[in-house]
Amino acid sequence: MVGNILIAVLCFAVMLVFHELGHFLTAKWAGIKVNEFAVGMGPKLFSIKRGETAYSLRLLPIGAFVAMEGEDDGSEAPTERSFMACPVWKRIIVTAAGAFMNILLGFILVVILTSGQELIGTPVIAAFGENAASSAYLRVDDRILSVNGEQVLIDNDIVYSLIRDPDGVVDMEVLRGGEKMKLHKVVFETKDYNGTSSIVLDFSVYGVEPTVLRVVEYSAGWTFALVKLAWHGFGDLIRGTFTVNQLSGPVGVTEVISEASSQSIDSLLFIVALVTVNLGVVNLLPLPALDGGRILFMLLEVIRGKPINQKVESVIHNAGFILLILLMLYVTANDIMKLVNGG
Repeated sequence: MVGNILIAVLCFAVMLVFHELGHFLTAKWAGIKVNEFAVGMGPKLFSIKRGETAYSLRLLPIGAFVAMEGEDDGSEAPTERSFMACPVWKRIIVTAAGAFMNILLGFILVVILTSGQELIGTPVIAAFGENAASSAYLRVDDRILSVNGEQVLIDNDIVYSLIRDPDGVVDMEVLRGGEKMKLHKVVFETKDYNGTSSIVLDFSVYGVEPTVLRVVEYSAGWTFALVKLAWHGFGDLIRGTFTVNQLSGPVGVTEVISEASSQSIDSLLFIVALVTVNLGVVNLLPLPALDGGRILFMLLEVIRGKPINQKVESVIHNAGFILLILLMLYVTANDIMKLVNGG
């Protein structure tokens, strides 16, 4: 149990280090002075300086950070090689790079996961289960092109689209005998899982032998599917499809990663890929204190032709950070209560 928790904490640390590594590498590329690249938070355990940058290891393995010259000092007169002295388009790249590194990490993990499979799934139907409801509409050798308007590139796209439609009735487009066909109101059986209705996938798909090109293509499609899944999840939260009480914070995610690590290496790789992609997508949301919020202010700077007042922007981001911390505390308390109550 303790070992699994340590694995989960290590996985979190890797995700956060990858995120900050994106900021660090692009800051160096942009010519911004980087004062420190730190792994961990809190008191320094070790530090070494190479050139103008100090590389440090800190006591608490709960994060990482990159200290760029003039990034958050609120100064209206940026110094040479400071973050604010950099052209806005380069600042946007530096700010977005952390999230994209999280997504890249997800892609790398999916590549490892896919490389270990005997066959790579395709979106082509191979066989139906006994008494399959969808067999009244679909046929063997149908290539599924879309589900409810969502493009299908790989077999996992089918699964991710179907799980978002609990009533068991979907619209699909297939390629049958070389011709595209639109199928309306395709019916699937549904089952109740812990109070939530979900579609039962009642057919299997063909698999193909993995090659380097197929692994890369499939992994790219799978990563893109995870990005869409994260984005749809945020949209569902806004629409009220699920509530804040159903969100998981660090404690809940650590429990999930810990449980996955006790099952198999494949389960661990998939969960970590899912979490790191979600971190990347959430960080790009245009909300104060997140990277996406900072990018929004930079885009406003492009439109206005001059930067937003740094003090005003700093106040907005600080307020957003406080709200984010309060949300995190609430979600964490929820996670702890779920653990105490056994789920």
